[in-house]
Amino acid sequence: MVTDPFQLAKPVLDRIEEYNHQAFFVGGCVRDFLLKRPIGDIDIATSAQPGFIQQIFEKVIPVGIKHGTVIVRHQHQSYEVTTFRIDGIYTDQRHPDSVTFIDEIDKDLERRDFTINALAMDKNGEIIDLFNGKEDLQDNIIRTVGDGYERFMEDPLRIIRAIRFSSQLGFTIDHQTVDNMIKVKRDIEGLAIERITNEFTKLFAGDYLHNGLSYLKATEIYKHLPIMIEYPYIIHLLPKGLNALYSFGEVIALLHITEPKVSVIAWINAWKCSNQIKQEANQLVDGLYYYKSNGLDQWLVYQLSSEYYKGFIRLSSIYHPTNTLSYQELVNIEQSLPIKSKKDLAIKGGNLIELFPHAKRGPWLQKTLNKLEEEVVMGRLTNTELELKEWVKWNPPEIN
Repeated sequence: MVTDPFQLAKPVLDRIEEYNHQAFFVGGCVRDFLLKRPIGDIDIATSAQPGFIQQIFEKVIPVGIKHGTVIVRHQHQSYEVTTFRIDGIYTDQRHPDSVTFIDEIDKDLERRDFTINALAMDKNGEIIDLFNGKEDLQDNIIRTVGDGYERFMEDPLRIIRAIRFSSQLGFTIDHQTVDNMIKVKRDIEGLAIERITNEFTKLFAGDYLHNGLSYLKATEIYKHLPIMIEYPYIIHLLPKGLNALYSFGEVIALLHITEPKVSVIAWINAWKCSNQIKQEANQLVDGLYYYKSNGLDQWLVYQLSSEYYKGFIRLSSIYHPTNTLSYQELVNIEQSLPIKSKKDLAIKGGNLIELFPHAKRGPWLQKTLNKLEEEVVMGRLTNTELELKEWVKWNPPEIN
């Protein structure tokens, strides 16, 4: 009998089977269960068609109904439920142009990318393994299901997925599979960059990142990626013994510092990253440059969002291995800060105008507030209206 989180999902399988349809857990959740790894999303494959699933469950989200996929909500959990299918040709190298729904799981498993992902399990824990996926798990091998050239031509993202799994699991990629990856790698250039970014985020977060980077170099896949297509040497400049990085903002900070010639914004634009990743990368880069010049102090911690502390520590350990930082050090400094943001300053722009009533508004206002902010954060001034005004009087701004 399988255990949580499968037990939580079991009622979904029970419900489908009540209507004489088959239903199985499939893919990565089965793989990770067999590897005794933490289990993420639970995916379900079934002989029931999407319309029928919508009828028998109260909460169903039709996310990919054209390709047989819906999300079933049960007990506050989401389960991707996909009908057994055979895929047509992949004109867009992402989705099949058409799918044919079928009644048996055999052909459905045959269309999957790698043997270790082509596993199914029933609610009692019985495994269906048609392509020796369990054996490949035991041998730590990543191998395509069937003809690797066809699998990669269908969707070249699978090339990067193979490397990502190698980075996550520490597995070796089968030699024939690597050969087919190399044959198709040029087609990576036609992929939506958002899909590549998603895979690279997981690749760099792998416990065996050195594996992934070794395959990137050996296959020269990096030569078909944004920025690296112009600066192919960057991958070879990355620090030796690199450990996992847990966000793409960290990855961009690493890549920029490795080759400062390529700006953070260039990476952000080329890889079509979100504003959140842009903010993270910029804060990390600014923090690392400041740390190199000034060490750890209140101003560094003040300017760095607390959500990026761990990433900053990971990156600083790469570039400043002799200066070991702890998360608690940063937290302690943050808790001791006299202000948390500029709006906490005891005086505002209006107070400065009162001090210099004949001066025109201009950049001097912001510059003065910025300087006061730094002086207060660094403990050189007490955050009181009287002391800040006195300081400004004795250090009048340059007003043009």
